[in-house]
Amino acid sequence: MSSHIDGEPAFRAPALACDSHFHVFGRPGQYPYGADIRYTPPHAPVEDYLKLARHLGCERFVFVQPSAYGRNNDCMLDAMREVGIRNCRGIVDIDQDAPDGEFERLNKAGVRGIRINENPIKPFEPGYSKTMLSRVQTLDARCAELGWMLDFLTPGWLTLELLPEMKKLKSLHTVAHMGMFLAKDGPKQAGFQQFLDYLRSGDKCWVKFTGTYRMSVALGFADAAPMARALIETVPNRIIWGSDYPHLSFADKVGSVELFNLLGQWAPDAATRK
Repeated sequence: MSSHIDGEPAFRAPALACDSHFHVFGRPGQYPYGADIRYTPPHAPVEDYLKLARHLGCERFVFVQPSAYGRNNDCMLDAMREVGIRNCRGIVDIDQDAPDGEFERLNKAGVRGIRINENPIKPFEPGYSKTMLSRVQTLDARCAELGWMLDFLTPGWLTLELLPEMKKLKSLHTVAHMGMFLAKDGPKQAGFQQFLDYLRSGDKCWVKFTGTYRMSVALGFADAAPMARALIETVPNRIIWGSDYPHLSFADKVGSVELFNLLGQWAPDAATRK
C-alpha cells in the first residue's frame, strides 16, 4: 500500500497539528475481520501512515476503528502502542453492554470515543434511526461518565434523522464527512441547512472535514467547497480535519496531499485554519 504522498502540501500545518480521522490495517490474516466487510481491506501499516503524517506536518493522531475489523480493536490498539499514548488517541467500536473492565482497559490505552458507524451508501430507509437509539443512548451515558465522545458516520439522510437524538446527547460528539450530505445538492439543501441550525444551537457537536470524495462527485471536489465554507462560517472553532487515510475503495482515485490542500482553498486564512 502506498502512503499516498502525491506532491507537496500547499501550506504548512500549524504546530501540534492533529489528524483526527485515519485507519491502519495489518497484513491479511493478521487480525480477524468482522462480518460487515464493505471493501477489500488493504495492508496499511502504521509506519506507512507516519511517513505521510510527517510529510503533512501532523504531530498528533486520532486513530479510528475501521468497519472491516468489526468490534475487534486489536490492530488499532497495537498501532497506538507503537506511536505512544502521549501523541495519540483512539475511537473504538464496542458492544453497548461491554463490561466496565473493558472500558477501563481501553481508557488506559488512550481510547476516548466510540463509533456509531453505518454504511455511508446505505439507501434511504425511513425510521431506520429508531433501530439505533438503544445503542446510541446506552453508549452516550457511558461516554458522558468517562469523558469520552461519540463519533457518527452516517449517510446524510440518516444524519438528518438522528438530529433530534443528537440534541439530547450528554457527551461531546463528532460527525464525519461533513454529515455525508451529497455535495451535488449544494449547501442550500434542506438537510444540510438543518444540520447547520443544529450546530448553531449548541456547543457539543464537532464536524469532521474527512472523506470529501464520499460526498463529492465534481472534478477537484469543487462541489464540496460551498459546503465546507458554509460550515466554516457557521462553526469555525468546531471543525476538525482528518486525512481518512488510506482511502479504502477510493485509494486509486485520490491522494492524501491533494485532500490536505483542499483545506487551504476552503480556509485561505491561516488563523482560521489553525
